[in-house]
This record gives sequence, structure tokens and C-alpha cells, in this order.
Amino acid sequence: MAKYIFVTGGVVSSLGKGIAAASIGKLLEWNGYKIALIKCDPYINVDPGTMNPYQHGEVYVTDDGAETDLDLGHYHRYTSSPLSKWSNVTTGKVYQKVITKERRGDFLGGTVQVIPHITNEIKHEIRQVEKKYDVDVVLVEIGGTVGDIESLPFLESIRQMKNEKGFGNAINLHLTLVPYIKAAGEMKTKPTQHSVGKLREIGIQPEILMVRTEKHLPAEARSKIALFCNVEEDCVIEAKDVDDVYEIPLMFKKNGLDKILLDKLKLKRKKGASSTKWQKAIDIRKSAKKKVKIGVIGKYIALQDAYKSIDESLQHGAIANRIKLDLIKLEADDLESKKASELKDVFKDITGILVPGGFGVRGINGKLIAARYARENGIPYFGICLGMQIAVIEFARNVCGLKSANSTEFNARTKYPVISLLTEQKDIKWMGGTMRLGQYKCNLKEGSIVREVYDAAMVMERHRHRYEFNGSYKDKFRKKGMILSGIHPKGKLVEIIELKDHPWYLAVQFHPEFKSKPDAPHPLFRAFVKAASELGR
Repeated sequence: MAKYIFVTGGVVSSLGKGIAAASIGKLLEWNGYKIALIKCDPYINVDPGTMNPYQHGEVYVTDDGAETDLDLGHYHRYTSSPLSKWSNVTTGKVYQKVITKERRGDFLGGTVQVIPHITNEIKHEIRQVEKKYDVDVVLVEIGGTVGDIESLPFLESIRQMKNEKGFGNAINLHLTLVPYIKAAGEMKTKPTQHSVGKLREIGIQPEILMVRTEKHLPAEARSKIALFCNVEEDCVIEAKDVDDVYEIPLMFKKNGLDKILLDKLKLKRKKGASSTKWQKAIDIRKSAKKKVKIGVIGKYIALQDAYKSIDESLQHGAIANRIKLDLIKLEADDLESKKASELKDVFKDITGILVPGGFGVRGINGKLIAARYARENGIPYFGICLGMQIAVIEFARNVCGLKSANSTEFNARTKYPVISLLTEQKDIKWMGGTMRLGQYKCNLKEGSIVREVYDAAMVMERHRHRYEFNGSYKDKFRKKGMILSGIHPKGKLVEIIELKDHPWYLAVQFHPEFKSKPDAPHPLFRAFVKAASELGR
């Protein structure tokens, strides 16, 4: 029977519950335990797949094709947690299932209520991970902030689960904020007291408090929090701001959090993975002297979390090459008004250009300009999803002579639809969960760059898109020097393209950023950063 850790947050949002939960999972793995992480999101959307990136940030995709919260990306980067459709529970998903049962007559005419029907469904969803995976501890992160109306059913569910599990089998951990008031020169504990008070009103007493601070937490503040929040003083854990988020598990370990967790869950320390490899990755980031400047040309640059996994994967690639990354984010829209002479200033000292995924026509011309600049000036180019489609459209227009080539996403009547919908996508009416999603096979061409990078003949990578390379143009592209180096065997779909006579020009239809970790960088990001750094010598 798995043990449970329920992670909640209070005072303000964006405290970093996802990273905190992932860091706790890492601590348990270092102590020899297998863990699984779940994110519970209170929003009524069934999943974030149809949400604007400005609303939600990145959508993280699992092997089985679930579109999930970006916190699952943190879970992957920090831990070995299994991740699937069971790893993200939303209010919309829960209500959809309960209403389906009601329409089917499963409740035998009874009145359907939040308690017990909604809370029972939430508990059922959470328990699926324990049933499907052989793990010792399940960590459940509750999205939102204590006091939000929409999160109440989830809080009630974990209150019930803790009682059902019994003493020593489930604990509550609450992440909160102790702000520093500069004018008064003091750290204030009152917001934390109120946050814990809200939890206690609904029957949840946290055993551990993790306190976010800008400065070190004084002993008197720790004692005050412990006294008024009814928590042991040793269980008030400082979570001070750090320069590198990958230091957080090590900071928690130094603060003794792993020992407290094991004690509260009645677990003994086992032989597990060492933290040495993790520490080595951090040391490289700190000690690296050489820099590489890489430009990411996106359309959601204004939101920090829109390209979270790509940002992190580039950092992982830098670690693998013992290089310090200078990440330059450029709005695709801004490039559209630039003259050719001005582009030299925009891309000055940038030795690698990455064009990430996205949807809709806005910013497309700016991305096309970036792809052309990389191709014509010998700058390493890495296209991901839409970034591959951009590379194909640009090549078609400026190398193949198909001047009006386009994707049918941007121009349904284009004369040369080099990117188009698959037949099975054309009759789809429901937008949620209907793209090509999840893990697919890709065969790699012998003698290609990508075959060398992966050192494999076949790979499995995750997808999230509707539009594909139009196979009827394959021969035309090959004749002009494009290498179709990755093919999905079913339907012979083009997954990877490269260019001859270019230092490093590679684009993929899938999302490799979903599989990268700081201590296990994805091969494509490692190779791209290496190519960019070599150009800058």
C-alpha cells in the first residue's frame, strides 16, 4: 500500500508548488523509494489542451497522449515518476465523468452532490496511480491557493483520504510565503498563520510547512510560525529563493527535509540513487566559463512559462557541453518589420536559432524570416513542431521556387500546400484531445546527422500537432537538397528534415523537450548547443 504526501499552497500563487513537489520526490528517490506525482487542477477545462498559452503556459504531453499541466514537466525533469493521463486530474475531467455516470443511471435516481459524488470521483482518480504503478509514495499536488472556491472539493477529498489511510500513511505539506517588508525591515508571519488557519477550518492540519522567503528565516520567526500553526519547529522548513532551481532538492536535503518525511511516513532509509550526478550538473552550470548565445523565436515570449520545457532543455544541452547558456528570446512579430540590414543587428552574436511550436497565423512571417536567415547565413537551426513546418515552407518558397507555398492552417487555398491536414483530421469537430498526440515511432535515415546524434536506427518521441509534411512534395524537396531523415512508418510521415551543405540545420515534427533532464540531456538539444558553440569559436 502506497503512502501519500499531499502538497498544498497558500498566501499567493506562483510559489513553486510544482518544483517543491518534484524536489520532494527527488529526495525520496535518493532515499531508495519509488514515487509517483499527480497534479490536481481546479479549473473546469477537461485538460489544458485547448487553452491559450497566455492563460496556462506550456502544455506538457505524456507518452500516452495526455495533454497536461506544465508542472508534469517539472516532475519529469526532477524525478523518475511515471507520467500518464492518470497524472493530471482536473475539475472538468471529474465532473465530466460524474455527469456521464448520472446520465447512464449509475446513481439509481439519487441526488448527485459535491459530497460524496464529486469527492469520491476525485479520490478514485488519485488512487488510479497507486493501482497502475508499483510505487512506494504518491505525491499529490493541489493546484491553486488555499481559500479559492474552486479548490475546495479537492481539499475535502485529501482530508478524507488522509483519514482513510490512517496515521503514518499520509501527511499534509503546505507551501506558504513569509514576505519581507522592506520599509519595516521585518519578515511577516501573519499571512502564513492565516493560510494554515484556512486549512484547519476545513479539517486539514499540515504536518510540515515549507516557507518561501527572500531572506533566511530567523529563529524567532520559525518559532512563531510553529507555535501559531500547531507545527513542530523542526518541521518549519525554509525554502529560500535560489539562483538555480535545480539546487532546491539539495537545499531541502541540507535542511533535513528527507529525514522528516521518512519519520512522518514511518519509512526507513534504503539504498537509493546518489545525489552526486545531480550535484555535478549544478556544479557545471556554476563553473562554466564559455558562453553560447541562442535565440528562441516565439510568439508567446511575453509569458515566461510558455516555452518552459524548451528553455530547460537548452540549459540541459549547455550542461552536457560544459557551456553557459545566454538565452535570447525574440518575438516573431517584431522580426516582420525588420529590413535585411537590420537583421544582422538582431542576430548579432547569436550562433544558434530555435523556432518552437505554436498555433495560428500570427508571427508566422517572423519565424519564416528567422529560418531563412539561419539557412542563408550558416547558423545552426533547430525547428520543433511548427518550427519544422516553418523550415519546410521557407525552403519551398525560396529554394524550390514554390513562391506561394504555405500550410493549409494559414491559407486553406494555397496553391502549394506543403504542410496540410491528414485525411483523418479533416472531419474532426471537437478540438480537445484530437491532435496527433503522444509517443510515435520514427525511423532514422542511415548516414544522417540525426542518426549520429541519437546513435540509434529508431526512436520514440512525443507529438502534439494536426498538420503534417505533405508527402506529395517529397521528391521535389529531395532534389533541392533537403534530407528527409526521420520517417514514421505508418503512412510514411516525415518527422525530421535536414539540409545538405549547412553546418547544422535540423527540424523535427515532435517535441524532444518533453524528454530532457539536467542529468540526462536530450541528444538533440545536446547536439544543437554543441553546434551553436562551435560556430561561435
